[in-house]
Amino acid sequence: MKIVIPGSLTDLNTYTNAERTNRFKGAKIKKQNTYKAAAAFMPARTQKPKLPIKLHIDWFCMNRRKDMDNVAFAKKFILDGMQESGYLDNDGWREVAGWTENFYVDKDNPRIEIEIEEEAS
Repeated sequence: MKIVIPGSLTDLNTYTNAERTNRFKGAKIKKQNTYKAAAAFMPARTQKPKLPIKLHIDWFCMNRRKDMDNVAFAKKFILDGMQESGYLDNDGWREVAGWTENFYVDKDNPRIEIEIEEEAS
């Protein structure tokens, strides 16, 4: 199964600066990003995966201005969004066996593509 989140999610530096400025600002960013990820998983929420799953995440960024580790921080929002949507009951070790990540530049269509690999039967 493949899920696509259009655009981008907040990077680590932006989130950290918001938290340092005002804890409510950081909480608002987390809520907004988690909701955006959850919205992408809503159509799949009735299709419970065979656990544990592995995620293959392709980050399509507008440019290379942000470090890859700052961009990849948004995995937190993706995993929380999977729970929020009801696709996963939890995002712990029993449910998520790991992930791989690749980074690309697509200035015309930034997005996050998440391929979900279920446990083999």
